[in-house]
Amino acid sequence: MNKIRVALLVCLLALGMTLVACGSGGSTAEPTAASTTAPAQEEVAEESADEPAPSTDTCAETVEIEWWHISTAEAEQAYWQSKADEFMAENPCVQINITVLENEAFKSRLTTVMQSGEPPDLFQSWGGGVLWEYADAGLVKNITPMLEGEWKDSVAAAAALDLYSKDGVYYGVPWQWGAVGIYYNKDLFEQAGLDPENPPQTWTEFLDAVQTLKDAGVTPITVGEGDKWPGHFWWVYLAIRNGGEDAFLKAFTRDGAFTDAPFVKAGEDLQDLIDMEPFPEGFLGFAYGDSAAVFGNGEAAMELMGQWHQNVQRDSSESGEGVANLGWFLFPMVEGGAGNASDVLGGGDGIAVGKDAPEEAVQFLRFLTLPENQIQALNQVGFGPPTVTGTESAITDPIQQAIVQARNNAAYFQLYYDQFLPPSVGGAVNDAVEQLFAGVATPEDVAQQIEDAAALELDD
Repeated sequence: MNKIRVALLVCLLALGMTLVACGSGGSTAEPTAASTTAPAQEEVAEESADEPAPSTDTCAETVEIEWWHISTAEAEQAYWQSKADEFMAENPCVQINITVLENEAFKSRLTTVMQSGEPPDLFQSWGGGVLWEYADAGLVKNITPMLEGEWKDSVAAAAALDLYSKDGVYYGVPWQWGAVGIYYNKDLFEQAGLDPENPPQTWTEFLDAVQTLKDAGVTPITVGEGDKWPGHFWWVYLAIRNGGEDAFLKAFTRDGAFTDAPFVKAGEDLQDLIDMEPFPEGFLGFAYGDSAAVFGNGEAAMELMGQWHQNVQRDSSESGEGVANLGWFLFPMVEGGAGNASDVLGGGDGIAVGKDAPEEAVQFLRFLTLPENQIQALNQVGFGPPTVTGTESAITDPIQQAIVQARNNAAYFQLYYDQFLPPSVGGAVNDAVEQLFAGVATPEDVAQQIEDAAALELDD
C-alpha cells in the first residue's frame, strides 16, 4: 500500500505544537440518549461435580465499563451488543454498559462530561485535534504500553492510527478508515441522459452534469446542512483541489493563512454550485439522516459522504432498500488547481479511552479490533473499510473496494477539518460554510471567519 500522508503529522514533528486544553466552550444541554445496558452475565448451570460453573460470587468486584458509541442503526447496535456479550461471557467479572447516541447528541453530551472531568471509559472518536485537546487536559488514558507490539503492528492504516496519538503517546485506535466521495444514483443519471459508467472527472464537467440533471427534472444533490458537517465536506474538498497539501500546511503552521487564494477560490467554486440551486427544498434544515433518506429514496442523484453512507441511506429510506443501482466517484479535480487528482478527504471511526478506564476496557478495545471481529463487522453490518492487516481481502462490495483504492493511493490524505483542527477552528469552518450555503456570507467572509479562529488558536 502506498504511504498515506496526513498533513498534521508533519506539522507536529516540526513545531512540537501544544493544543489548548478542552473545556472552553460547547453546549451544556443534556440531549436525549438511547441507552442500552448489556445484560448481567447469568450464572451458568453446573454441569458436573468436577467442573463447577463459573459464578459471579467468585468476583471480588465487578468491573464496569461505560461505552458510548454512535451506531444508531438497529443492526449496528445489535452487532456491538453481541461483541459486548461475547466479551462478558469470557470475562464474567466484567459488566459493559452501552450508551447509544446520535452523532450530534453525542458531541454535545461528550462536551458536557469532558467539562466535568468524567469521560466515559470508551467513546467514539475521529482522532485529530479534538482528541489531542483531551490529551492535553489529561482526560484520556495512555494505552501505549498495551498497544505496542502485536496489536500496533496489526494496524495496516498506520496514518489513521497516528491520529489517535500525540507526541508518541496513544489514546485510542481506529476501527474503520475510508474516504469521502460522491455517491450517485446510476438510474437517475441515465434518466437525465448522462453516462452512468463515466461520472464527471473535473469541476466543469460536474457543474455541467448538475445542470443536465436539473434540466431533466432531477434534483442533482442532497446535503444535510442542518448538521453543518456534511456541507463542510464540499468546501474542504474544493480547498484541497485548489491548494493541495501545501496550502493547508502553510495555513496551519501560520506560514500562510486561511484567507490565501486557494481557500477563497474554494468558496467561489462552492458559490457557483450553490447559485445553481441543486439541492432539495428545505436542505438547510436537514439533519444528515434526513438527507440520507432523500438520497436513499431516489429523490436526489448525488450525495457527498463518507464510507458509512451505504448503510445509512439504505436504513433511512422508506423501502429499506436504498439506492439499488449505486455508483461512487472521487471528488472532481478543479482545473488549474494545485492539488493532486488523487488527494483524498476522509477519515474513519475509532474508539478513545477515558482517563479512568480500567485495564479491562483496553482489553475489550483490543478484542473489538481483532481481524476476525473486523471481518465479522464488515460481513454482518457493513462496517468498513477495516483497519487491520488480513481484512482487505474480505471486502467484496465494489464501492467499498473503490473507497479502499482511493484511500490507499492518495498522494495526500486529509482528515476532516472539523476533527483535524482544534475544536474552535473546526467549528468556525462548519459555521462559516453553513453561512455560505444560506446565502448570508461571501467566499471572502468564509475564509476570514476561519482565519480569525485559526489566528486565535494556532498563532504563538
